[in-house]
Amino acid sequence: MIRVGFRCDAGVRSGVGHLVRCVALAEELRARGVEVTFLGEVRGSAWARAQLCERGLPLVPAPEEPARLAALARELRLDAAVLDSYELPEGTGAALRGAGLTVLAIVDGDPLGQEADLYLDQNLGAERCPFPVPDRRLAGARYVLLRDSVRERGRGRGRPAGPVPRVLCFFGGTDSAGVAPAWAGALLATGAPFEATVVDPTPFEATVVDPAPFEAAVMSSTPFVAGGPIAVIPPTDRLPELMAGADLVVTAAGSAVWELLHLGVPTALTWVADNQLIGYEELVGRGVAAGLGRAADAAAVGVLARLLADPAAREEHGRRGRGLVDGKGRERVADALLRSDPR
Repeated sequence: MIRVGFRCDAGVRSGVGHLVRCVALAEELRARGVEVTFLGEVRGSAWARAQLCERGLPLVPAPEEPARLAALARELRLDAAVLDSYELPEGTGAALRGAGLTVLAIVDGDPLGQEADLYLDQNLGAERCPFPVPDRRLAGARYVLLRDSVRERGRGRGRPAGPVPRVLCFFGGTDSAGVAPAWAGALLATGAPFEATVVDPTPFEATVVDPAPFEAAVMSSTPFVAGGPIAVIPPTDRLPELMAGADLVVTAAGSAVWELLHLGVPTALTWVADNQLIGYEELVGRGVAAGLGRAADAAAVGVLARLLADPAAREEHGRRGRGLVDGKGRERVADALLRSDPR
């Protein structure tokens, strides 16, 4: 039996995007009879840990030092390793290859000095970007990794649009930047009718932003009260269902964007980390998503107001994104990984 280890972490500070895309590839490998083990830590996110537990995916603590990680890989009799982290020491891939493993490094542009047999950059337009070893790279939306729950939802959107737009607002599994309350306030500032679900691990009261004029959109001290248009819920496995049923999603340009493109959901984007800016500019530049900018300010409130008031404008973004991610990326990645020769 082939054995593959996934070296990634998840937590409040680092978010859960690395874990989620690794879980998608792990589901594909498991379906092919491959034994899968996760190596790393899950800190402060019960939801992220549940993604592994519910799928029966073991999690083994991993040493940081490359030689010790390679020794652990030999002990576990791994044939291949998938690396997905911005914080691994540069020599990690080289040490694992030296131990006889095939190494796949999942990157977002810069490989950060990591040595690998294969590199995966699933970002839109990545195939047009220069790369140190282009012949060993799987690049672009053809290789997006999607979970089973998203691929199943991709067969059909949720319930038909109603008279009031349904909005979903989330920023990863942990909202590591703590921006959800500000964007909930920006939605309220539009003065438009809507029903919103905000996914956030920390309950909060959305504060009302003065909606008129937008030029003076400043947070007021008036709390949002229960029974209004916004419900705040904790991270949930129902997220693909909520995405498929939304008329508009407000989120950051992270890994969840590829799920939204697959589902064809109209999306308005911001970014919360510098490494998301390239994806943000590509998606907004193509008209695949509406651009909100970095801050929940007056300009962003104006964009949201237009989208909430104009169903055709919303759906145009969804139409442009639909079809860019066909849902078969993880199959292509698994094919490439399993046919690679260990070094």
